[in-house]
Amino acid sequence: MTSHQHAPNPFRNSLTNGLISKAGRKRRISDDLPARISDYVPVWQESFSPGYSNNLRSFDRPRSHQVWREAVGMFKAWRPRDILGTPLLLIIIWMIVLWWGEEVIFRRKVEDCAWDRWESWPTSSTPHHVVLVADPQLVDPHTYPGRPWPLSSLTVRYTDLYMRKSFQQIQSTLAPESVFFLGDLFDGGREWSTGTGEGVEDFSQDKRWKKYNSNFWLKEYRRFSRIFVDPWLHFQAESLEAKQGRRKFIAELPGNHDLGLGNGIRLPVRKRFQAYFGDGNRIDVIGNHTFVSLDTVSLSAKGQIDPAARSLGSLGIPEGQGRSAKIWEPVEQFLQTVKIEKSRTIDRELRVRYGRSENDVQDHSALEVDDPGAPIVPIGSERTTDMPSVVLTHVPLYREPGTPCGPLRERFPPSESTGGTSETPVKDHANSIRVQAGEQYQNVLTSAISTEIVDLVGDVSHVFSGDDHDYCELIHRGYTSKNGGIKEITVKSISWAMGIRKPGVVLLSLWNPVDQDGKKTATSDMTIQSHLCLLPDQLSIFIRYGWLLGFTLLVLLFRALRIAFGSSSPTKQANGQILPRTKPQSISSEEREITSSSTRSSPPQNGLAVRSSAGKPRSISPSVGYGYGRSYEEVSPRRIDENIHEPVGISTSNKGWNDIALTVGTTQKRTGGLLGAYDVFYSSTLRVGTFVLSWYLWLLLNS
Repeated sequence: MTSHQHAPNPFRNSLTNGLISKAGRKRRISDDLPARISDYVPVWQESFSPGYSNNLRSFDRPRSHQVWREAVGMFKAWRPRDILGTPLLLIIIWMIVLWWGEEVIFRRKVEDCAWDRWESWPTSSTPHHVVLVADPQLVDPHTYPGRPWPLSSLTVRYTDLYMRKSFQQIQSTLAPESVFFLGDLFDGGREWSTGTGEGVEDFSQDKRWKKYNSNFWLKEYRRFSRIFVDPWLHFQAESLEAKQGRRKFIAELPGNHDLGLGNGIRLPVRKRFQAYFGDGNRIDVIGNHTFVSLDTVSLSAKGQIDPAARSLGSLGIPEGQGRSAKIWEPVEQFLQTVKIEKSRTIDRELRVRYGRSENDVQDHSALEVDDPGAPIVPIGSERTTDMPSVVLTHVPLYREPGTPCGPLRERFPPSESTGGTSETPVKDHANSIRVQAGEQYQNVLTSAISTEIVDLVGDVSHVFSGDDHDYCELIHRGYTSKNGGIKEITVKSISWAMGIRKPGVVLLSLWNPVDQDGKKTATSDMTIQSHLCLLPDQLSIFIRYGWLLGFTLLVLLFRALRIAFGSSSPTKQANGQILPRTKPQSISSEEREITSSSTRSSPPQNGLAVRSSAGKPRSISPSVGYGYGRSYEEVSPRRIDENIHEPVGISTSNKGWNDIALTVGTTQKRTGGLLGAYDVFYSSTLRVGTFVLSWYLWLLLNS
């Protein structure tokens, strides 16, 4: 045995066998490192083992300047795209866009409506802030009866989520003292049966809805509470106004989708609504203004043809007056006494505010039973105060056909026609609310009912209504009023499923200081300022998501094609068609002899042969180790073709021994052509999609 030859080393063989992984792949130190770093880490040769060789030429211990040179080379080779690859950049873009679409846009839209940005009261004023919400119309089977699953479920989910986030942001950012709902809380509330056993009145006449009973209505009631009541209760605990009893949540006003309209109202349905929400006819003193809520959908039965008796229910015809009167008479009785009730309510409010007894002290005296004055209790009289009346109604007041609604109407902006004045505006039918009616709906009240409301309530300065889903603002000149006109605002729907792209609410700022007698102490005649607060365009957000999805797929597809067919293809890199990172060192024939003989003298262990260096010999110096040296074929024309024991089912062709990609069976990775491009595109899309979906679900769960 010559001096440069060595006997088989059992330690080396056992060590080498231990470097074969369970998958049949030769284990390397760099396998435990990130992909980018492992390319620059030198691999010390297998010849470095105790008692293996006394020849220092077979392995040179790395010197400090070599390590420093390699570290500097690794640092210089880093590029931004190594850190921020295409999939990671796409994930970051998606995170930002989703965070903007689910959180930021809602906060910014509500912040744009901050009170101090639009109200203009004296510096020392303390106005009362009110939010008016119209037509949530919770989406249910009645909304889109032909929409299939899962589209129907997604519609319910996203409309509820939109309204909850919007209302929650209104409460946290604007913190209003009072909230009023203007009807149409549900969409199919009038159709669900009540289960009271009152015959035909208990069930809807439409066969499609007879299977929905009162339990379904209660489920919808809980939905409404989760969307609106829960956020209001959450933020009222931190509100000073709540501690003082000034904060109110009023949702008693019904709409035609809650009860029906006119003679189409079923009395059991109205009883159920009033049992859970309260009577639709009520008076509230808010910010020194008298808010009068009226159930105008029931009042609309007055004068309508009774479908049961086919006669007019309010024109003195006996056979048609019975059922119809039960619908509209409670509202009519409330209107007949509304002025006296307003005076009582204002008097109680002022007494409590200034520390007096809530009610007048009655004269206690004994009366005989047969005394005519015994059963008579004084009901008080009308009291003149400077607290203007504000009417809340679901159906707008009557106006002439073509009366324009102003520039803030979304669906049909004003036409460019000239002429007309504020007293007699030019007719604009596209920009107006159409004066028409149909089954279970009526766009405006009749002229007779509108006039009756204004006259009986008295001192009406503003009217706020809903039903139309879009914004409308006008001045009524044909009704009796103190200021020569009544301003009516029809509030936008808060739901993006009601035919408008930009839902909204109306904000009211009330400032009307009065003394203990209800007399005004300020000099300004203006006591109410209003502002339309627009909410995000949800459809536009979804469109942005769609554009970004298309952009993401195109980028990943281009990246996959570039990897599969480009100059940096993994196949070409594996075949050694890239430039070496450092200058290779030459290998002498003596060193090749040592390597060849030592490899052949190592027998197989445990049924697995050790991969010799003949397939693609390695460089001896650490400086030309893994990722730095050229293959043996590049260094010397000599090729060693000895028979080598290979593991069964493992492919090792055209691979450097340090870069060998051993695969079991037929599971070889496709790295070129269309199939390789598909593999890259599928894997990258799956990774990006999984992370983006996880982020999106996290945003939904925490919103």
